[in-house]
Amino acid sequence: RRCCTDRVEIGYSGTDYRKAASSMPNKHNAARRHHIPKMKFRVKNWAEYDAALRRRGSLTLWVTPEVLDGWQAARRTTPGGQSIHSELAIETGMMLRLAFHLALRQTEGLMGSIFGLLGVLLSTPDHSTLSRRASKMTSFSKGCSLPEGPVHLLIDSTGLKVFGAGEWLQEKHGVRARRTWKKLHLAVDADTGMVMASTLTGNDIGDPSQVAPLLDQIEATIASVTADGAYDGAPIYEVVAGRGEDIRVIIPPHVTAVLSAEAGHNPSQRGQHILSIAARGRLGWQKETDYGRRALVETAMGRYKAILGPCLRARSFSGQQAEAAVGVAVLN
Repeated sequence: RRCCTDRVEIGYSGTDYRKAASSMPNKHNAARRHHIPKMKFRVKNWAEYDAALRRRGSLTLWVTPEVLDGWQAARRTTPGGQSIHSELAIETGMMLRLAFHLALRQTEGLMGSIFGLLGVLLSTPDHSTLSRRASKMTSFSKGCSLPEGPVHLLIDSTGLKVFGAGEWLQEKHGVRARRTWKKLHLAVDADTGMVMASTLTGNDIGDPSQVAPLLDQIEATIASVTADGAYDGAPIYEVVAGRGEDIRVIIPPHVTAVLSAEAGHNPSQRGQHILSIAARGRLGWQKETDYGRRALVETAMGRYKAILGPCLRARSFSGQQAEAAVGVAVLN
C-alpha cells in the first residue's frame, strides 16, 4: 500500500495500470477481501526508474522564439491604455507561480532572474499586473494537443480549499464560518490522462450541471462519457446526445431506478444499463462496460492536489477560476 503512489517503482507501466484499473471493478470481492493474500510485485525497470528520480532534480530553462515574438502586447486599436505584456506573458508567469509554489512577488523575482541569467531582453510583469490581468483573462491554454481518434472521457469533481483564515478562526475562536471551498470539475481522457476540460464552481453547484460546460470545451470527437452515480439522470444523457447520437454513456443507475414505458421495445442507454444490472448484477455490469476505468479520473485529481496543492490562493472568484485553469495546463 505504501508503494501504490509510485506505480513505476513496483513494475507498473501506464498501459499496465490502465489494464489493472479496467479489469478490477468497484468493490470487487468486497465480501471476502480480507482473505485475499497480498499481491507481490517484481521491479522490472529499476534502472529507468532510478534515472527518472534523478531527472526530477534537474532544471533546464530556455525561451523559445515564439515567446520572444509574442511577449509584448499587440497594439490596441480602441481607446484606452496600452498593455505592455501579452496574455502569453501573464499565463507564463502564472504557470511558474503554481509550478514552484511561489507568491506573486517571488514569481516576479524568479522571472527576472531567469531572463537575466539567459541574457534575454524581456521585461517582467510586476506582481500587481499578474494578479489583475490573470483574473480578467477569459481563456487559458490547456497545455495539451488533441489526441488522435475519439476520446473516452472520465468526468468527476473534487474540492479545493480557499486559501484564508476561515478554518483557523472557527477552530481557534469558535467563530462560525461558511464552508470555504470550491469545486473543480474535470474531464479526463482515459487513454492519455490529459485533462481535456475543467470548470471551477462554488460548493453549492451540482455536478451534473457542469457536464455541458465541460463538453463545450472539447473539440475532439467523443467516443464515450463515464461518470459515477451522482451524474445519473435523463438530462445527462440528453446533454451527451446533443454532441452525438453514437456517444456511449457509462453511468451506474441508482438502486431505485426503474425502466421507462418505451424500454420494452426500444430501451435507451440508461434502460440498457438497468436491464444489464438486473441480469448480471452490478459487478457483472461493471466488467461488461469497463466502468473500472473511472478510477483514472480520481488519479488525475490526486495528481492535481499532490503537485499543485489542495488550496486556491487567489482571493476573488475570477482569480480562483484563472488559477485552476492554469493549474490544469501545468498538470498536462
